[in-house]
Amino acid sequence: MVCLRFGASILVLLLAVGLGCAPPTGDASPAGEGPSEDYRPEGWPARTLPEIAEALRAGEVSSEQVVQAYLDRIERIDRSGPELRSVLALNPRALEDARAADAAREAGEELGLLHGVPVLLKDNIESADPVATTAGALALEANVTERDSPLVAGLREAGAIILGKTNLSQWANFRSRDSMSGWSALGGQVRNPHMTDRNPCGSSSGSGAAVAASLGSGAVGTETNGSIICPSTVNGIVGFKPTVGLVSQQYIVPISSSQDTAGPMTKTVRGTAMMLTAMATGEGKTDYVAALDENALAGKRVGVLRFATGSNADTIALFDSAVAAMEEAGATLVEIEDFDAGVDNWGGKSAMLMETEFKATLDAYLADAAAAVEVRSLEELIAFNERHADVELALFDQSLFELSVERKGLDDPEYVAARDEVQRAVRQDGIDRLLAEHEVDVLVSPSGPVAPRIDPVNGDVWPSWAGAGWMAAVAGYPHLSVPMGDVHGLPVGVSFMAGAGDDAAVIAVGYAYEQRTGHRVEPGYLPGAEARTEIGDAMRGTVER
Repeated sequence: MVCLRFGASILVLLLAVGLGCAPPTGDASPAGEGPSEDYRPEGWPARTLPEIAEALRAGEVSSEQVVQAYLDRIERIDRSGPELRSVLALNPRALEDARAADAAREAGEELGLLHGVPVLLKDNIESADPVATTAGALALEANVTERDSPLVAGLREAGAIILGKTNLSQWANFRSRDSMSGWSALGGQVRNPHMTDRNPCGSSSGSGAAVAASLGSGAVGTETNGSIICPSTVNGIVGFKPTVGLVSQQYIVPISSSQDTAGPMTKTVRGTAMMLTAMATGEGKTDYVAALDENALAGKRVGVLRFATGSNADTIALFDSAVAAMEEAGATLVEIEDFDAGVDNWGGKSAMLMETEFKATLDAYLADAAAAVEVRSLEELIAFNERHADVELALFDQSLFELSVERKGLDDPEYVAARDEVQRAVRQDGIDRLLAEHEVDVLVSPSGPVAPRIDPVNGDVWPSWAGAGWMAAVAGYPHLSVPMGDVHGLPVGVSFMAGAGDDAAVIAVGYAYEQRTGHRVEPGYLPGAEARTEIGDAMRGTVER
């Protein structure tokens, strides 16, 4: 979920749509340099979640047929072909559950908003299916708990079919300062379906890649600091990080009790709203679909976070076009040029917060894991990884584990002081102040930079950061990423953020933007940037040899 990165002039902890899909700008290079097959989706997998839900309601297709179509596509491009490795495990009961959903509908019973719709879960989220919840780690390979997390229970109550579990950055990218996004010991390396040598981002990398590649109608990701938003932007999909507490974190492998949340990842904002309506477990139930309004930007004041645009000229140009579209939709733009968190040693204090909470919450989770799990504490987990270093530590270390195990606990005065200072900086003195001082309804920025190459030698090597999602993450405030175009075939998104509890409003303005622009790009499954004509020709040069 996190990794250390610079941004906004301070050290911050980052990372870790029923619309027509425009083809990538620029053409693939001559035959032999692009993919040998056309992996673009056909049939039901090509549809969006709302389209599939409506077709199921209308009797145009059965849930069994939709599930089988996804299973066939997973076999073709996740296990074979480009080998995306985005789906870690399939639910052996998926077809059986789909048949039961079809039988219920035939009997006149409507299960809910997602009746018969197949969705994927990130593999740190427990479900009652006979599938382990592993966080991608060998130590949890036998963690079959046979219990639904509350969000999964909500999805089932709405009629969803649990198709399987997605791969992820191991331990949600909280194991090493030198980690590699999208890699887990059990699942291997997730590949970005737009360019398979590019970083799928962590830690919900498998969820992002699977949705982009049409391997499920939608997926659930989790975020501590960027791990829903970053995979969404680099894989070219919609991702929503709710206000912390809106979706229960019970029975999810944890990092930070103050920042962790699960959230939906889909092709469209409407699909995201449908999933969130089912997943939300906070007090009171909100229909996020009913809150959607294609005119939601009209009359809104939008704070444009110029200090968070990054340095990539193409991304900045796309962002300029995005905010211009918001203005055309009736929004008033308010430029915000700078922001200072005002915290000395921000990186150290943010790290202390997460390391302290990680030790406490992981120890509690492991103590309650399935009986077959050997490790029962972070200390035992570190020793387990050392015994299995050839598998677990082959690419990078467990430095974050080792730092976390030394933390003193949640009653440590130093931790409490750091937590309060950091949260105040991004809540009262951060997002809340920016909204109030500039009299704006929502804050917007790019969602992140263009994805770099996967680098198993150096770990993640990201370009100059774009976006201010770290503020919403540490504050625990809602954050939505919506596609805003691509740079040489690599997607980038635009972010919408607001105050605590403003989830419906954030989703509504993102929906209005999406309906006006429709910038989601279908993946091209290219092996690399050189497979695009404009890049391949430039790389070869003009001198004949």
